[in-house]
Amino acid sequence: MERLTDHLIIISFDCLSALDFPILKDLPHFQKILKPGAYVEKVETVYPSVTYACHASIVTGNYPNRHGIINNTLVQPGWRSPDWNWHRDYINGTTLYDEAKKAGLVTASLLWPVTAKAKIDYNMPEIFANRPWHHQILVSLINGTPGFQWELNKRFGHIRKGLNQPALDDFVLESTVHTIKTKKPNLLMVHFTDLDTQRHHHGFSSNEALAALQRHDIRLGRILDALNYSDIYESSTVVLLGDHSALDENKAIKPNVLFRKHKLITANARGKIKNWMAYCKSCDGSAYIYLKDSNDTTTLAKVEQLLTSLANDTDSGIETILTGAQAAEKGADGSCSFMLEAKSGYYFLEDIEGEYIKEITADDVMADPKYTLATHGYSPEKENYETILMAAGKGINPVTIPFCRLIDEGPTFARLLGVSLGETDGRVMEELLII
Repeated sequence: MERLTDHLIIISFDCLSALDFPILKDLPHFQKILKPGAYVEKVETVYPSVTYACHASIVTGNYPNRHGIINNTLVQPGWRSPDWNWHRDYINGTTLYDEAKKAGLVTASLLWPVTAKAKIDYNMPEIFANRPWHHQILVSLINGTPGFQWELNKRFGHIRKGLNQPALDDFVLESTVHTIKTKKPNLLMVHFTDLDTQRHHHGFSSNEALAALQRHDIRLGRILDALNYSDIYESSTVVLLGDHSALDENKAIKPNVLFRKHKLITANARGKIKNWMAYCKSCDGSAYIYLKDSNDTTTLAKVEQLLTSLANDTDSGIETILTGAQAAEKGADGSCSFMLEAKSGYYFLEDIEGEYIKEITADDVMADPKYTLATHGYSPEKENYETILMAAGKGINPVTIPFCRLIDEGPTFARLLGVSLGETDGRVMEELLII
């Protein structure tokens, strides 16, 4: 299959929304992509619309229940900080970067989710030290490309301040610029999270979110300059995308509080879970309900009765309740017993203590990262919840397209590189390409 570009640069601005377009169209470096390039006005995300599920869908062209990344974190009841779906091995089937490498292309990735221990030539995976005895640099080194990461940390590690933003994205930016100049990869995937962080902490339309968009414009300008410096700008394709949008909220729903009250969860005197029969696993704006024993019909009936009572309560914060089969139809994890969708203004926590609903204040957000003022994870069917796609450069047809799905991006990117992801849930957007 013919390659349509020599260098594909995919930049993911986490939590970039279709609603951001009126701001983006006036920013100088975004204009460099929008004016000569293609623009998809609304991109439908996946369910649940959390970062890891979304990014796995982007590189596979499949829905979460097919590629296997059905949430950000694993089901580990009682763990204060569950492990994340960091590793490539968690993805079922092939990926964009796998196929690019098979084709002999040079691949690079900077903090792209679900790439730990992936076969990427130059890989700095998104993974963090999740236990007190872990060291961040060591965790990164052993899960990515050691020499590549060591050099980046030696050159730019002083910029980073742990996981704090905007310093983390500033570190990623310098690493990206250096990678372009020294490696000239055929496929480069970059993940920036500044905007997502600001929206979580301060709200969707906050001044802090606006400042993050402006910082992203400056970052984009630096990347475009690096392509020019390296004499590969004319032979490159630059794609800018979001993974999901976000919605403001100020109330947290805690179904596990009810499960504990009804003896479906038991805990010790310190509030640590000893045993569970049913558990609510948060996806922020949605949540899975799992049974420890999926064949336990007595517990299933008890849980269904509890959820039905919540559905009939207008103050429960729950908008819809899906069965596992209905969740699978929407691309989510069909092995759950139920899937809950929060009303706008609400999201889910896994706490087993306190009141069923917790009112969130700015002080709560400052004190504990589990509290937020805007979040995602909601159904793609929520109103004004689409993300966005922009692309310019070699192989791109300068058109405006009203709609596509997140799962259509991977097959389209594969076509640009002259490779295939095989049979996927998504399709190649040929109207976006000059073939």
